[in-house]
Order: sequence, then structure tokens, then C-alpha cells
Amino acid sequence: MKATDKDVAYVAELANLELTAEERGGMLRDLNSILAYVDLLNELDTSDVPPMAQVSDRYGVDESRQGSERFVYASREDILEGLRKSLPQAEALANAPDADEEFFRVPKVIER
Repeated sequence: MKATDKDVAYVAELANLELTAEERGGMLRDLNSILAYVDLLNELDTSDVPPMAQVSDRYGVDESRQGSERFVYASREDILEGLRKSLPQAEALANAPDADEEFFRVPKVIER
């Protein structure tokens, strides 16, 4: 599979990017390099590789599962719950220049 200049223009439009002809050429070259590498990876025999939902364990995201044996080294005795507690939402919002009861308000950064 090879990307075309039309593909690059389409992706740039979706990303709201204004690319010069030189930048489009560079993106086309980079995309085709990536696609060539994916084609190379597709040639590998992965029939003996078990399916995975993700490639690494998540540490401390779910309190019912405080990480795996693999990340025991990451535990610190001075942080009993595995990860540091974050600032309470109300306290964080109290210091914001503009917020509602749940979120920070920020200026719009993308105009379309």
C-alpha cells in the first residue's frame, strides 16, 4: 500500500494543517516509509503469539488491581497506595482562573 499526495492532502485537511508543497512531499515520503515498515511487519509469522489487549501492564490505575508482580519494584514504602494522590478536584478548580463546578475553562484554540 502506498500513500498518495491526495491521501496527504486529506489527512492534512482532517488535522486542520496547512502544508506547503515541500511539507506535503516530506509527509508523503514519511507516510510511505511507515507503510513500507508495516508491510514488512506483516510478513512476520505471528501464529504462535497469543492475542493481547495491551503490551504493558498498567500500574495502579484500577484500585482493585494494584499492579502486577512485574512492577513490584516500582512500589515505594513512603507511598502506601502505590501512586500519589492527586489534588482534590474542588481545590484544583479553586485555583483556576476560569472554571465551572466540574471543569477548567480554557480559550478555544482551534478555529474552523
